[in-house]
Amino acid sequence: MNKIAKNELEKLLSGNKNFVEGRANFKNISCEALKKYAFHQEPYACVLTCSDSRVVPEIIFDCGIGELFTVRVAGMTTGANVVESIEYAVMKLKVPLLILLGHDDCGVMKYAREHYPQPVTNFSSIIKCVYPVLDHKEDITCHNFFAKEHTIRVENYLLKHSVIINQAVKNEQLYIAKCHLDHSTGLVNLI
Repeated sequence: MNKIAKNELEKLLSGNKNFVEGRANFKNISCEALKKYAFHQEPYACVLTCSDSRVVPEIIFDCGIGELFTVRVAGMTTGANVVESIEYAVMKLKVPLLILLGHDDCGVMKYAREHYPQPVTNFSSIIKCVYPVLDHKEDITCHNFFAKEHTIRVENYLLKHSVIINQAVKNEQLYIAKCHLDHSTGLVNLI
């Protein structure tokens, strides 16, 4: 991991500690902060996470406007638009850090586990991204363990399906941190 990515990861984990301990700074959340970035942005990390209403990276990491480039999709699933959004952050915004943030009690993981291995008519593109984890694990009954395994799979998917992300990692311009949010404590832990 390069020094810049290491510093940014430490900053985010420190912000998470502030959040957990109830001493979040709530900095850069004013109209003045927005005006500062009116014509440009300089996020120091990209976060791919779930659309779950309990998972708000800016709050969990004690960040404000302009600090994170956040991509949210149900179940932290991947597809062309998601991959290209991350590629944009890497190639155009030069973020040194990509956080893959899974979480406890993910509804997508529950839904997939309940219906596996049957094809589903609802949410099929989302489930298609999640089923491969179940294909390679014999007995995943814990949704939280399933979510962590899915986070690992997402990293592998991005490295396999994106030349931009893969090259940035190989050239040490990007570090991918696999993380998991524990709802009972608020802590973000590295996987």
